[in-house]
Amino acid sequence: MNLFSSHKLARFISTLFVPPSFTIIIFTIFAFILESESSKQVVTILTALVFGFIAPIVLFLILRKKGKLADQDASIKEERTIPFLIAIIFYLIGLWIMIKFDLNIISIAFWFCYISNTIITIFINKFWKISAHAMGAAGAFAAVVFTFGWIGLILLPIVLLVGWARIELKCHTISQVVVGILFAFFSVYLQMYLIAKYF
Repeated sequence: MNLFSSHKLARFISTLFVPPSFTIIIFTIFAFILESESSKQVVTILTALVFGFIAPIVLFLILRKKGKLADQDASIKEERTIPFLIAIIFYLIGLWIMIKFDLNIISIAFWFCYISNTIITIFINKFWKISAHAMGAAGAFAAVVFTFGWIGLILLPIVLLVGWARIELKCHTISQVVVGILFAFFSVYLQMYLIAKYF
């Protein structure tokens, strides 16, 4: 058996870079670079950790155990609505915390994108299974590019790897991955621009 088969590599990448992984990575970066007060750094990281990483993953595991999700890829699009709706509740709590503690507008703007894009994804998901993995990677890519400029291109290979992995695992078609990447990138970039400019 080939221990380094493309399928196993794709599974490793897909598992490592689930959308919540990008949440904790990006907000940890934001915490240390955008916040000068240690208390706000802690709040930024804890909010992302609890409501953007731990809660969504625990939710997924519970739904899998109860048989509400057919497999680890949530491959049946109709089964995705409930976890998306519950995730929005997590994100709303996180947004309230970020606003209450007056965190950097960049962090608030990116967090808001989690809410708005998830809502849009729910509607898209009724008709078409857009890639949430691709969206998670591309959204993080957009946030870094918006905040730090084109040095954010260092994340592009990861976005492409995640997209390839979802196609290799036959979880998504090429179009579902490409649309997920393009939608998330431009949606996040535009929303962050507007929120940072007007708020």
